[in-house]
Amino acid sequence: MAMRTQGILAAATTVLALSTFQAAPAQAQAMQHSTEPPFSHEVFTGAVLFEKLEYGWGLDGPNIGRWDGQAWYGGDVNRVWLKTEGETERNGRVDSAEIQLLYSRLLSYYWDIQAGIRYDIRPKPDRFYGVIGLQGLAPGMFEVDVQGFVSERGDLSARAEVSYDAYITQRLVLQPNVEANFALQEVEELGIGAGINDVEAGLRLRYEFTREVAPYIGVSYERKLGDTARFARNEGEDVGGWQLVTGIRLFF
Repeated sequence: MAMRTQGILAAATTVLALSTFQAAPAQAQAMQHSTEPPFSHEVFTGAVLFEKLEYGWGLDGPNIGRWDGQAWYGGDVNRVWLKTEGETERNGRVDSAEIQLLYSRLLSYYWDIQAGIRYDIRPKPDRFYGVIGLQGLAPGMFEVDVQGFVSERGDLSARAEVSYDAYITQRLVLQPNVEANFALQEVEELGIGAGINDVEAGLRLRYEFTREVAPYIGVSYERKLGDTARFARNEGEDVGGWQLVTGIRLFF
């Protein structure tokens, strides 16, 4: 009886050892797979967002059309961005227009660092800029976009924009936003002074029929400051004021 028990134990030990030996390579392979970079199997997707497609009626200034959009393609870590914004006057003439091509890389949750080029079609003379920026969500779910620029002639400038989506209902959203532009040097041929060039603050109320389509109404205040305002006055231009705006936000 004792001999039979010992034989059974020996056989069980042998089977267990063989099983462990065979499982070891599979376990090592699984561990190696789990340590691969999480972005090695990224799924690449894209999206287009026009935050502003609007027309504004000036209460103490000109009527202005405005667009502000961006598109991206890539994964969670690496993306390519295309951004554009600009304004048109009452007669339909484009007063300012720019386009940016950027590469971004994820720094941490909700924050991307971006770098690339910017081309200003208007105002004339046109300009190329190098761009570096930071875009993401600050605590409190504030959307932040900060960019620094250096022109082909070495002029330094920057832009900062902050916005927030306050959901009154599941479909009704109130969005305040503030944008400011800065310059380190005066560029008289472009009507830019040193310091804070201009500030735009808006309050827009949109209704999201779907996530993709949301018409809105609102108010906007825009003002040129310092030497930038002086250059505008010398050219017979308005330096800003209040506007009633209506437009549509598109996402697809």
